[in-house]
Formats: sequence, structure tokens, C-alpha cells
Amino acid sequence: MEYRPFGETGISVSTIGFGCWEIGGTYGPIDATQFDRAVHRGLDAGINCFDTAEAYGMGVSEQALGRALGARRHDVCLVTKVGVGYPEAPNRRDSSRARIIASLEQSLRNLATDHADVYLIHWPDPNTPFDETFRALDDIVRSGKARYVGVSNFRLSQLEECMKLRRIDVVQYGWNMFDRRMRREIFPWCMANGVGVMAYGSLAYGLLTGAFTPDMEFDEMDWRSKRGALGSLNLFRTMFGPDHFPQNLRVVEELKPLAAKYGKSLPQFALRWTLSHPAIATGLVGFRRPEEVSENLGALGFTIADQDMASIDAIFTRNEVGTEPPGWLEDDPAA
Repeated sequence: MEYRPFGETGISVSTIGFGCWEIGGTYGPIDATQFDRAVHRGLDAGINCFDTAEAYGMGVSEQALGRALGARRHDVCLVTKVGVGYPEAPNRRDSSRARIIASLEQSLRNLATDHADVYLIHWPDPNTPFDETFRALDDIVRSGKARYVGVSNFRLSQLEECMKLRRIDVVQYGWNMFDRRMRREIFPWCMANGVGVMAYGSLAYGLLTGAFTPDMEFDEMDWRSKRGALGSLNLFRTMFGPDHFPQNLRVVEELKPLAAKYGKSLPQFALRWTLSHPAIATGLVGFRRPEEVSENLGALGFTIADQDMASIDAIFTRNEVGTEPPGWLEDDPAA
């Protein structure tokens, strides 16, 4: 396993992180036994960063991860998030002090632990002053119920405003070959300020597995289905919508020979690309089965040459597929 500094926290995290969005239910049904085995395969392989959130099934993902980790919880950097998914709240977002304190207590019960290593605000809440949110986060750290805190999906102006209130230790953003928006402003700011970066969507939500076909039908509970809960979002449209999905698949097919040049599968190659940006501390991948953990370990131990990085860019340009599409930061605030 490769390890990198997690910003200035003093923690070294595995470059491959274990993402637990999938077990929350928005990717369709998952076998819980296979998930447990995948967690232990990851632990045995040296993965020490596990990411979940209250919103991933409103506790379902946290509970599953807590059970799977068991006594090995203290071998890992455990990350969870708060602030989105509340039907009664405006735009489904709430980062008030009361919500943060109550949600953290529930998350700790779900995870069967007495503290989170990193606690993130999942989405900015326009109805709560950042001062209130960050005072609550600071109190949580002082109480010992979280070691470090940060945010996910905040715009640069919001990061700058929050950093004046309390240090942001860690952030989390989408980052993959199809979505490179964060390289413009967010990643340079993080590097300049010593902030640890977690990348989610490392394999473009499955597109870069190379396993999808033009007639692919997703489970109706899968967010990648037009019938799914997130089917109206820009992220869905630019990745899986009918005007973009076939074109995206052509790009994927053109990437496969480049991966083969390194003796790698496309997911291994794509994950290596994700990890290649110097801002990234860990690239999150959702694992359903232990075999997927073993497969993605193939992303370690090699470097993509500069000329092949240029070839990747040329493939996207030739197919007129944008590498900075409108995504969740520009989506309907109810997302």
C-alpha cells in the first residue's frame, strides 16, 4: 500500500480509500456479507481510510461499516459527514449547531465508536451562518468526539470564509477523468493551505470500470438510473443521461488500449490517474466485494508517463467530452 500525509493532521492515509456510499442503498442492492468481506480484505491490504456519511441511507452505511470494522476500528482513519438529507429542512440541508451535535452522537452510536477521526460538513447550508457551524465543529474537537474537521463540496469563496473562523483540516470533492473542475481553484488552495484532500467518484461512478454498455439498465433504486433519486441532477445528465452516456462510453473504449500498454485494467489505470494529482491524499473507491478490493490494488506501484497523460487529454478533446462538466457544485440546492 502507498500512504500520503493527510494534510497537516499528522495522519498518513492509504492512497486508496474505502468509500461506503454504495452500502447506503443508492447504488441498488448490495450483499452485506460480501461487503463485510470487502472491508476485511481492504484492512488486510493496508487500506486505513474509510469514508461514510449520515446521509448514506440515513445511518445504514454507518451501521454497516461499524459492524464490519468491529474490533479493528482503531486501525483506521474513520471519516463521516453531516448536514444533508433531512426532508424537513430547507433544501434538505442543516448544519446548525443542534443538528451537528445530535447527528454526531447518532453517528458514533451507528459506528460503535467514541470518536470520529474526521468529521465533515457534507454540503454547505445557506440557512446557517458558517460561524455557528464552525463553532460547533471546534467544540466537537475540544470534546474529543472528533480529531479533525472539514467540509465537502464547498466553493472556494466558502472555503476562504470558513478558514477564517476555524482551520479546515480535510476536504472532500469529486475528481476523475471526466470531472476535473477542482484543479482550477480548489486543489491549488488546498495545497497552499496544507489541507488534506479526499477524492470521491474516482472511477466516475462506474463509467471508468469499462463494464458498461450502451443498453445498460440500472436498478430503479440506483441513482444512475433516470428513475433514481438523483436522476434530475446535472451530474446524472453529464455522466449517464441519454445525450452524453453513449459518447462517454466511446471515450472509455479509447482509454482501454492505454491501460493495456501498462498491463493494467481500465479501473486500475483510471484510479492511478486520479491519484496522480499532487493534491490528492486518498482516492475513494466503493467496494461491493472483496475481489474488487484486490483488483483495485493494481492501481499502485506505477506512474503514467507524461505523453500518455497527454494522450488521455487528447481522447477527451477528440470526442468533445468535457473534462469540466457542470456537476454537483452547480446543481439544484435540494440535491
